[in-house]
Amino acid sequence: MKKLLFGALTLGLMAACTNDSMTNQNETQANEQALLTESTQKRECASEEIRQEALLNNPELRQKYNELETNTEKFSQNIKLGKVLTDGTVEIPVVVNILYSNAAENLSDARIAEQIDVLNADYSGTNTDISKVPTEFQSVKAGDVKVKFRLANTVRKSTTTTSWVKDTMKKSANGGIDATSPANYLNIWIVGKVVSSTGKTILGYATFPESAGLWNDGVVIPAPYFGKTGAAANFNLGRTATHEVGHYLNLRHIWGDAKCGDDLVADTPTQTSENYNTPSYPLYNRCSGKNRSVMFMNYMDYVNDAAMFMFSAGQKARMQSVVAASGARAGLRVY
Repeated sequence: MKKLLFGALTLGLMAACTNDSMTNQNETQANEQALLTESTQKRECASEEIRQEALLNNPELRQKYNELETNTEKFSQNIKLGKVLTDGTVEIPVVVNILYSNAAENLSDARIAEQIDVLNADYSGTNTDISKVPTEFQSVKAGDVKVKFRLANTVRKSTTTTSWVKDTMKKSANGGIDATSPANYLNIWIVGKVVSSTGKTILGYATFPESAGLWNDGVVIPAPYFGKTGAAANFNLGRTATHEVGHYLNLRHIWGDAKCGDDLVADTPTQTSENYNTPSYPLYNRCSGKNRSVMFMNYMDYVNDAAMFMFSAGQKARMQSVVAASGARAGLRVY
């Protein structure tokens, strides 16, 4: 398992949602076979790309990032030392902001409740498919992350905009919806479509904890990938929200957004790049001259909803550190 690496902040080296040319033969064959039978739409997430741009342009945000990672490392080390640092389950209040241009995008209360239920199951380790975790990874399975979610409010607004770009949906001046007290609520914006700076359709993105309380803090998910009933094929189990909320709680993509990169979690195996579709276990990568099985079923990879069903214990520690009383998202405790 890789070691935690908290070095100097490196900007511009990580490009989210980019294929890696170093995938080995097993991985390539698995993904090519899956492409023959599954939707051509792949999971694309702009969270890290947007984060790096923000850090590059904002020295204050970079300082908060460094403080965040220092506190996270200290928290993780204290857990290893057996210190009791958590004080029970944190329940995060959620505001869902829906911007709809047609009836299909104006998601029902039932579908929103369905998504909240998925988040609660996935973050408590009570999801029905948790039993699929391979024996190899059972010892590092997170179980209950001790983070729950409660719907606090739903805000709906009709719009003529059908496709949105970065953060435009978060300002009423742009025709969007302003965040509800972002220091105290997890805001989720639901829109018809989101496109990246390169024109790709993306399944969602989120701000990381160094942005806690800022006007744009929260998660964005297009309507086809939110909830279960009526959601798009391959992404209709609510796992896009699970993935994006992971970023909101300080999880990086499991491959570290770089070739054999580092997600700053010790118990997730290093992998060459993202995985797509529905791979078969075991799936092997070669990094640092070693051929090893990768944790593609982790919520922070890019596989289809049905293929992802676990967090690791190391990821749990990172999430707990930001919702703790001393964490960057401690404000979520006050509502």
